[in-house]
Amino acid sequence: MSLNAPSSADANRALKGLSVEDARARILARAAALPSQTVPLAKADGRTLAEAVTAVRDQPPFDASAMDGWAVRRADVGEATTLRIVGESAAGRGHAAPLQPGEAVRIFTGAPVPAGADLVVIQEEATRDGDQVRLGPAGAGNNLRPRGGDFRAGTLLLEAGVRLDPWRLSLAAAAGRADLTVARRPRVAVLATGEELAAPGSAAGPFQIYESGSVGLLAMLSRWGAAPTRLAPTGDDEAAIAAAVRDIEADVIVTVGGASVGDYDLVKPALATLGLELDVETVNVRPGKPTWFGRLGDGRLVLGLPGNPASAFVCAELFLRPLVLALQGATTPHRMTTAPLATPLPANGPREHWMRARLGPGGGVTPFPDQDSSLVTVFAAADALLRRLPGAEAAAVGDAVEVLRLERG
Repeated sequence: MSLNAPSSADANRALKGLSVEDARARILARAAALPSQTVPLAKADGRTLAEAVTAVRDQPPFDASAMDGWAVRRADVGEATTLRIVGESAAGRGHAAPLQPGEAVRIFTGAPVPAGADLVVIQEEATRDGDQVRLGPAGAGNNLRPRGGDFRAGTLLLEAGVRLDPWRLSLAAAAGRADLTVARRPRVAVLATGEELAAPGSAAGPFQIYESGSVGLLAMLSRWGAAPTRLAPTGDDEAAIAAAVRDIEADVIVTVGGASVGDYDLVKPALATLGLELDVETVNVRPGKPTWFGRLGDGRLVLGLPGNPASAFVCAELFLRPLVLALQGATTPHRMTTAPLATPLPANGPREHWMRARLGPGGGVTPFPDQDSSLVTVFAAADALLRRLPGAEAAAVGDAVEVLRLERG
C-alpha cells in the first residue's frame, strides 16, 4: 500500500460525524431521477411533473363577458339610450354577426363578446322593452375579460419538477391537457427492528413498547409522493433482518432502529451480507447522530434512521424527504425561514441541534423545554424545527433563528 494512500480506517473515519449538509450531499449524489410515466389528470394529484406544460391557445380564447347584461358599443351609450336587440350570446354559443351602431346583444357571464362591442352594461342598469333595451349612462369599467387575460398561447404554465396539486391540475386542464407525464413514485420499504417493539393493537409484553416510528414515516412518504410499503418488524436477528429486505422491490429501504453501535444494533452487519456500501456512517446532528446511508450490492439505496421516533422524524425531514423528492426530479422548495426567538436559549454544544418548536401567532418561535428524542407527544405538538449550529452562542429573546416549518394539517 502506498504511504500516501488512505487506510480503510481513514476512509471509515471520513464517513463519521458528517455535517448535515455534507451528509445530505452524499445522499443526493446517489439519487438519480426515476423514469417517467404518463397518467390521466385524475391520477396525477401529488405526483411530480416530468414535463413542462405550455399553453397551446389563449385563455380565454375570445373576449368574454364578466357579467350578465348587454353587449353594446360604448359610443352608442349616452345619458339615456335606447338600442335595438339583435341577438343573444351565451356560454358556449356566441352571437356571430358583428355589432352595428345602435344595436345591443343580450349576453351572459363567460359568453363571447360580439365583434364590435366594447362594453357590457350589467342587467341591473338596463330595462328591456320588447325588442329594445333602455340603458342609463355607462360606468368607467367595461365588464369584459380580454382574450388571453389568463394566459397566452406559448406561455409556460407549469415547469417540470413541480408537485401537482388540485390548483395546478386545474391549470393543466384549462390548457386542454387530459394527461400528464410525471415521475414514477419512488418505492420505499420501511423496516422497524427491535425485540422491544409490539404492533399497535396487540397485547404488548411487560418490557415492550408500541412501534410508532414506521406509522409516521409511511404517512410522510405518502405526502412526499412516494409509494411506501411497511415491512413486518423484525427482532434483533441478523439473518431475519437480511431476509426481510433481500427480495423486496424497492428504490429505497428505510430501516428504523438498530442504527447505533450496541450489541443489539445489527442492521448494518445484516445488510453487509447483501453488499452494503456506506456513504454516511454517522451525522453530527442532535437528535439522530446514528443516522447512516448506503447502497446495497444490487443498487438499492438504504437510509438507516434511529429507533427513537423524534430522532427518526427529524432525520426523515433532513434526509429522507430530499432523497424522495430528488428521485422524482422535484424542485425542492427551500422551506427554511427565520423567526424571532420567544424564549432565551443557552449556548449549543458541538452537534447541530434541530429542536422541536412551535410558532406563535405573532411569528415568534418557542422550542419545547424537553427535547428528549423518545417523546412522541412533543413532536405531535410541534409545527417547526429550530436549527442551532454547532457551538452557537447563547441566544436572547428576539434574536433571529433559523426555522424549518413542518407540513402540518
